[in-house]
Formats: sequence, C-alpha cells, structure tokens
Amino acid sequence: MIRILLILLLPLPLFAEPSKWEKDIAKFEAADKKAAPPKKAYLFIGSSSVKLWDLKNSFPDLVTINRGFGGSELEDSLHFADRIVLPYQPKAIFLYAGDNDIGKGKTAEIVVNDFQKFVKKVHATFPKTDIIFLPIKPSIKRWKLWPEMNKANLAIQELSQQSKRLNYLDTPAAMLKTGQPPAADLFEKDGLHLTPKGYSLWNELVREWLKGSQ
Repeated sequence: MIRILLILLLPLPLFAEPSKWEKDIAKFEAADKKAAPPKKAYLFIGSSSVKLWDLKNSFPDLVTINRGFGGSELEDSLHFADRIVLPYQPKAIFLYAGDNDIGKGKTAEIVVNDFQKFVKKVHATFPKTDIIFLPIKPSIKRWKLWPEMNKANLAIQELSQQSKRLNYLDTPAAMLKTGQPPAADLFEKDGLHLTPKGYSLWNELVREWLKGSQ
C-alpha cells in the first residue's frame, strides 16, 4: 500500500498535449484550402505572443503567415510542423516558444532539446530556410522563472552562433533596458502578453534582421 501511494505522489511527466490543439490546426488547414497561402512567405509560429501579433500592421510590406496558437509549447509546434510549417515552404521562420513550457515546469534543457528537434525537422526538408528564434520574454507575471528561461535562451543563442541558418533576436535585452522586470507598459494587464509598445520593440529587431538578411 505504501509503495502504491509513493507512485501516485510522483510528479506527472511534463509532456505537452498536442492533441488538444487539433481544432486550431484544423482551422488553419481549412483556411489554407479556401485561400492557399503564398509560398516563400515569412512564417511566424508559436504561442499566444505570435497569435496576438498584428503582423499585417507591423510589416505591411512583407508577405507573412501567422500560425500562432495560444498556450502552445515548443513541442506542439514540432508536432504539427508537417501541417503548419512545411507545406508553406517558408522563406524564413520566426519561432516564439518556450514561455509556456517553463511556465508549466519544464526545464531549460527540455526547451533546448525541443528546439533542436524543430530545427532538424525543418532543415531535413528545407536546409536553406532561416529559422529565427524569438527568445522567451522576461515578463512581470513570470519574472520568478526568468533565470530558467534565460538559461534556455542563452543555450539557443549559442546554438545559433554555430549555424548560418539559425538566428537569435535579442528581444530580452531591449525589454530589460526598461527595468527588471521590464516596464509595465510593455504588457497587458495580465503582465504576460505584450501591448503595442511591447510589440514595437520586437518589430524593430525583426526589421533589423530582415535588412541584414538581404
């Protein structure tokens, strides 16, 4: 009996549940059937920070595809890559993920490992496609988790320096210039999601990368 109780008290594995996003992915696929997205567009994928990003107003001169699904983890983007990444033959991929992962108890090592799997998946089909990692943001709500988040960021930054097809945009540095934690006006009332002012910092760094990639 004691042995059974000990097993029940052990923490559950920290796995994502990709199946719960099936409806969201199906909606993307339905939209693609109605109006096929252009090939060689800039694909933005990841969690709610991507989903809520007004790409058309932020980059009116670019052809972009938004495939953010709120609450998702990096493992989810990997799981659905065959359906919402590879079919688009993207010119470049901007990935924001890892925030929810660590928010739910995953370690930096798990996030980095999933990032490497995502890169391997994409580059197996499109070896010349640039993958730009948008680092996990330092937020007010999850400030206590920032050391672990930054650990993942720095590891991915190091990986990116080893490949010309991997890129790291240092959005945290821009945000932390406003304070530690960052200024409240960069976030909505929940202290997690970005306001237009917060996105403007990201937009600027994306544009800088785009200029350098030409």
